[in-house]
Amino acid sequence: MRFKFLIFLALLTYILNPALADTVKKEISVYTGTFDVIDKEGDDQTTLFGIEHRNPDLFRNTFLGKFAPVSGGFMTGDSSVYLYTGIEGQYGVGPLKILPSFTPGYYEKGEGKDLGSALEFKSEIKIGFDIFENSKLGYSYSHISNNDWGDTNPGTDNQQITFSKNF
Repeated sequence: MRFKFLIFLALLTYILNPALADTVKKEISVYTGTFDVIDKEGDDQTTLFGIEHRNPDLFRNTFLGKFAPVSGGFMTGDSSVYLYTGIEGQYGVGPLKILPSFTPGYYEKGEGKDLGSALEFKSEIKIGFDIFENSKLGYSYSHISNNDWGDTNPGTDNQQITFSKNF
């Protein structure tokens, strides 16, 4: 448990490192929510807390929309950890932002749900609203599974409330 917490803390420290503030633009998101929200038995449902990083300078316009890399991690109330990196799209309708993403990552079950593999894939849809000039408030729903590459593939669905700020 301490090792996982230290990994999560190291990721948090890197993302919030003030030495990088002058050289790299950042959008930092913090979120909290429910892990395994539709668990039929209810024994694996727990809270989660996470942090995510985007570099606004890396957004690229393509014929499919605006895309950028995204990295982050979360820890659950049962000491499960998921560290991920992938790609996120951004589509805007006025102050409303629709942000689909796909992020492969490393999952460690801790005392929580066994997802069947260390390699897991997270698909997420986030809806955010611009609340201030450089801030967004959003809701996201994600599914994490291993695409039947692991011993088992129970998957998990999660929901989060997110606050994002550009620095």
